[in-house]
Amino acid sequence: MRYVLFYESAGADREQLMEHFPDHRALWSSYAERGELLLIGPFTDRSGAMGVFTTREAAEAFAAEDPFVTKNLVSSWQVREWMEALGDPS
Repeated sequence: MRYVLFYESAGADREQLMEHFPDHRALWSSYAERGELLLIGPFTDRSGAMGVFTTREAAEAFAAEDPFVTKNLVSSWQVREWMEALGDPS
């Protein structure tokens, strides 16, 4: 199983996002280096973003400490369990 973290945008402008982006990137880099984060990125319509994690605990911990969440750049977030059908299911 994989766990997908969905973010809903709070409508922050580019300046607000860029102010916190270095800390956001450092956080997701640390999760990726540990193998807990597999994919991450925003939706092209700027409505939000998603990340694919190896455990629910990692996805929830990420959201709890992500500056995009703690600085209210995200209006809501949720984690959904996802059954990957193509690729390595381990």
